[in-house]
Order: sequence, then structure tokens, then C-alpha cells
Amino acid sequence: MSTPDLPADAGLPAGADLPAGLDLVDLWPLFGLVIRTARLELRLPREGELTALAGVAAGGAYRPGEEPFLTPWGDGTPAGRARAVLTGQWRSQSAWKTASWELPLGVFAGGRPLGMVALLARDFPVARQVTTWSWLGLDHHGKGYGTEARTGLLALAFDHLGAASARTDVFQDNLASQAVSRKLGYEPDGISIDARAGEALISHRLRLSRDRWASEDRPAVTVTGLEPCLPFFTGQPS
Repeated sequence: MSTPDLPADAGLPAGADLPAGLDLVDLWPLFGLVIRTARLELRLPREGELTALAGVAAGGAYRPGEEPFLTPWGDGTPAGRARAVLTGQWRSQSAWKTASWELPLGVFAGGRPLGMVALLARDFPVARQVTTWSWLGLDHHGKGYGTEARTGLLALAFDHLGAASARTDVFQDNLASQAVSRKLGYEPDGISIDARAGEALISHRLRLSRDRWASEDRPAVTVTGLEPCLPFFTGQPS
């Protein structure tokens, strides 16, 4: 398992001894980061919540015949989909580095798990660019949750972390994801080509600039617990 390249006291007061009765958030402050929108709460899931999210994935995140992801993790058995959620979450946290990080958050409505969204970046302190991914359980499609959840992620990126741009790659036939991106102000930025199942797959590359994000009225988003997390994103003490 790789070791995160974070300051040794990231999230802890400078020079402090470890307090008695440590909570998980004391050592991994990302567990205290919460993004709230009108209907949703986005947060790093703890063990029981992660199990519940795995159960949502087991029920399916897209319909048979659809292929919205480059890695077809949703094509397997219900148990395989559930385990993919667990292993993906563990991998992202254990491999965290300020040069390359992934923040996968559970999406909850009234405490009920709906799916997951993630904010990713490479060399963020210099590049200031983020990307995103998301999935929602089939029962929660078509209700505006995807747009609302991504708005929460982008508010964290632009309004609190100082991102300059957000990028997404969307398959040509993924109309739902394209609609979300257009609604949020993403603009065409070329194409990308990947290999999947022995075939070349073309995606539309879309980009949202900081200026475009700031030029439009957005629904209110509240972010709490960020300050002790800043070293995780920047590599510098908060």
C-alpha cells in the first residue's frame, strides 16, 4: 500500500500530540468534509455507509445495453458491483497523493444513499484542473440528483479550492451525462479516443472554465470541514 505524501501533521494543530480517544476524522480529516446542496449531502462514507452504497451499486447503476463508463464495472454480478465500490474507495484513499488524488463522496438524501460522485486532479497546485465521475442507483435517475451533486463538487473545486477549470469526457451516446454538462456550462474542448473491448471509443471532451462558472447564478452550496483538509489537496499546511 502506498503512503500518502502529506505533511506528517496534516489536519492536526502544529506541534500537537495525538489526543486521547482519536476519532477517524482526527487522522483523516477528509471524513469531516461535507458538501450540502438543497436536497443532498456529499461526504466520504464511513464503513456502514460504504456498505449501504455498495448495496445501491449491486442493484445497478445503468440499464442493460448501456455502457456509460470506460471500465464496465457495472456489467458484472450484483456482488461484483458491490465489491467494486468497496475496492475503489479503499484504493483511492490509500493511494492519495497531492500530485494525484481522487475524492469519492457518497451522495445522500435525508441520510438515504443514492450513489457516488468524485473529484479528481493531477498536479492540482500547478494545473488547477479537476475532473469528475459519478454514478447513481437506477431508482434515482431522472430526478435532477446528478446535476445537483456535480454542482456541489464544482462549488468545492471553484469556490473553495481555487480550480481554474473542470473537464469531463463523455461518450457520444451518453446523452444524460452530456445534458448535465451542458446545463452546468461546460463547452466543447475536442475529443478523446480510448480503447475498450478491442475497439476505438470516441468521447466528447468538455471543459468548464472558472470565468464561466462565476458568470452564472448557481444554487447555494455549503462546504464545512474544509480547513484541516487543505494539506491533502495542496501539500501545504492550512
